[in-house]
Amino acid sequence: MDDFKVEFTIPFATEREADVVYQVLKVDKEPPRSGVSKNIKQKDNLLLVSFSGTEIRKVRVGVTSFFDSLTLVTETIQQFGPPESMYNYY
Repeated sequence: MDDFKVEFTIPFATEREADVVYQVLKVDKEPPRSGVSKNIKQKDNLLLVSFSGTEIRKVRVGVTSFFDSLTLVTETIQQFGPPESMYNYY
């Protein structure tokens, strides 16, 4: 049973930027021993994120770690410019 839940929506300038961030962050699953579950979805230019768990301290750690990763991805996008409209490198 999940006693604590945190939900937030993060807007991006374009749907493509939201997709890039989603693709990067979705691969980082919460470890089973953390007792926290994370759900990330993308809808248009929005990133929809939720964390839930039985201990508030562990939920806070998961959210803090997520925002550290989010900051790194968004700073990388700012440094190198917006992503191409299509990814066709394969």
